[in-house]
Amino acid sequence: MTQPVTERPGTAPAGYTLRFPDSWWQLDLDPNTRDASIRRRIEDQVKLAPQLSREQVDGLIRTTRRTAREAHAQGALRASGMLRILRAGSGPLVLSATMVVLRISVPEEQSEDLADLVVAAAMQLGTEAEGSGLPPGEVELVELPGAGAAGRITRIEEVDYQGTRVPTAVRHTLIPVPNNRDYLVLAGSTPNVDLAEQFYEVFDAIAESFRFDDPAGAADPAAEAAAEGPMGEADKGK
Repeated sequence: MTQPVTERPGTAPAGYTLRFPDSWWQLDLDPNTRDASIRRRIEDQVKLAPQLSREQVDGLIRTTRRTAREAHAQGALRASGMLRILRAGSGPLVLSATMVVLRISVPEEQSEDLADLVVAAAMQLGTEAEGSGLPPGEVELVELPGAGAAGRITRIEEVDYQGTRVPTAVRHTLIPVPNNRDYLVLAGSTPNVDLAEQFYEVFDAIAESFRFDDPAGAADPAAEAAAEGPMGEADKGK
């Protein structure tokens, strides 16, 4: 599946490959079609879960539309989501998560060094957490098998949705674009805060499938082979 990625001069990669589990689906970001397509998708998902009320279904549709709308406004390359409804003793348990792929440029007056950005992010998280009652979050450097060094930001934040503060677990992975001041950001989030650690593992597995395309356009058989595995759909961004 091809998504637009702004090409840069020089030898910077112009695309990427990212694999998602089979249970994830791509959110339609087109303002002309997204509302209807998101409604159809969620209505199909909940057919097997008749225990959900109409109000709950409409709430899922509104939340997903909001995610797609915000992703489009941010210039996202892709937004993906998953929805699963489990039977529980006290009623249905709704599991949901999204991952948005963004490409950002570091301003010329700022350092584009990954370590510097990670330190700045850690300081900002600490400041924002003061007086909020929320944990300060965690910032770390990690190594991705197909992309090398990356930054990882993990936190619990409150998202304002129609006047209601909803706790949300987020994990963002910052991947430097070689020979460029750009970064690709894999922004994963879930409202299932009690299951945050399990969702973080899913977000990490998606991030670890990331591969840059060869800047010259030549396929790398070794990288393609490494990208194959238990993950399902592959997003090929150009």
